[in-house]
Amino acid sequence: MYVGGRWVDASAGGHFESDDPYRGEPWALIPRGSAEDVERAVNAARQAFTSGAWPSLTASQRGALLRKLGDLVTQHSKSLAEVEVRDNGKLFAEMSAQTAYMAQWYHYYGGLADKVEGAVLPTDKPDTFNYTRYEPIGVVAAIVPWNSPLLLTAWKLAPALAAGNTVVIKPSEYTSASVLEFMKLVEQAGFPPGVVNVVTGLGAEVGSALVEHPLVAKVAFTGSEATGQRVYEAAARGLKRVSLELGGKSPNIVFDDADLDNAIKGVVSGIFAATGQTCIAGSRLLVQRTIHDEFVERLVAFASTARMGNPMSADTQIGPVTNKPQLEKILKYIDIARDEGARAVLGGSRASRPECGAGWFVEPTIFEGVRNSMRIAQEEVFGPVLAVIPFSDEDEAIAIGNDVIYGLAAGVWTQNMRRALTMAGKLQAGTVWINTYRAVSYLSPFGGYKRSGLGRESGQEMIKEYLQVKSVWISTATDVPNPFVQR
Repeated sequence: MYVGGRWVDASAGGHFESDDPYRGEPWALIPRGSAEDVERAVNAARQAFTSGAWPSLTASQRGALLRKLGDLVTQHSKSLAEVEVRDNGKLFAEMSAQTAYMAQWYHYYGGLADKVEGAVLPTDKPDTFNYTRYEPIGVVAAIVPWNSPLLLTAWKLAPALAAGNTVVIKPSEYTSASVLEFMKLVEQAGFPPGVVNVVTGLGAEVGSALVEHPLVAKVAFTGSEATGQRVYEAAARGLKRVSLELGGKSPNIVFDDADLDNAIKGVVSGIFAATGQTCIAGSRLLVQRTIHDEFVERLVAFASTARMGNPMSADTQIGPVTNKPQLEKILKYIDIARDEGARAVLGGSRASRPECGAGWFVEPTIFEGVRNSMRIAQEEVFGPVLAVIPFSDEDEAIAIGNDVIYGLAAGVWTQNMRRALTMAGKLQAGTVWINTYRAVSYLSPFGGYKRSGLGRESGQEMIKEYLQVKSVWISTATDVPNPFVQR
């Protein structure tokens, strides 16, 4: 692990295995940290925050370090992607693009570091000067999931460092290898010791200790809604700041005036890209009744051509599920959908194709006959499983789209500008895509409504999630009134 600027073993000396989901077997040993390791890391981060080189740097100097880190990420994006593919099974084509693009977060927030400005405020007090300044909040705990560990680390780490905080990262126990590789670049970039730390281990042994540590000022978490709620509750006991990016059950809505070829591609990208293991997966497909049968038939024909296999191969289009518990969860939800009366018109089982070998693959699955009240339409499966629901008009599409506890994202496919704007305004989601899906950028805020989370990531305003504002009052009076004399 990386603590206080040094590579260290877990205090108890233990390790656990990280699995290669394509081969279905262990490929790496990861240090099994403990509460003692969290203590070391948080203390190192706190010391780096309060003394030494880091607090002495100007905002411009912090920005220069972040931009240097971004340059290093660009140079090593291919090797980082290879490690991530081996660890989480996503396609190399997707991961290599993602690791190259994530450098933009370090460049962007590196440029933003010295653009945070306070203000001189008008005041109703005579002979008084009042201004505000933004200051870092302290030690940040960044807890990242297994589906895109490096990108989601960047979403938290870049603004936190730009604001002047120090960070302890806890990657998922299923995908820790790429974050540890990334730390070699943090070290090479020249960040002072203790500014960025990584403690690997199990959630119950490391995650909980990190969230509850009294010196942690903020928790930035991405993961499931259930775990996020526990993180929120634990952080609240310490009155910590929290940002949560949680689950989704996003509607992808196709109207009868849409460009159907583009909509089919968007639907497939929304649910089968990343094997459905993304919080923004368009896992509910709402199709207008007038085109329902034709659209589903064409969708099934197109999705059935997807090539599965080795995620490192350029011609593979769907890779394995990242871990065995998730594989079992997805297969359980497929059974639940059938029990509730949904009909699988594509897939519906674990993949047994020769090219899948012993890996953890699920066939791309599409269910028809789904009611929005079914569990398959209400609960996050986090896999390549699509629930198709018909609707009649805009009002019904909005009602169905919003009838869920989540509100992370939504897609709308239409050529009607009035309809596009109406749907974007009425859908309860933090992101709405019109005639596209899964677009994200370092320039644009990302986050959810309802139980999809709290706060936002990315964008200019995001840096203030890692800052606190201070109001400074200066008297310019030449004669301070005597408080014991009434006037």
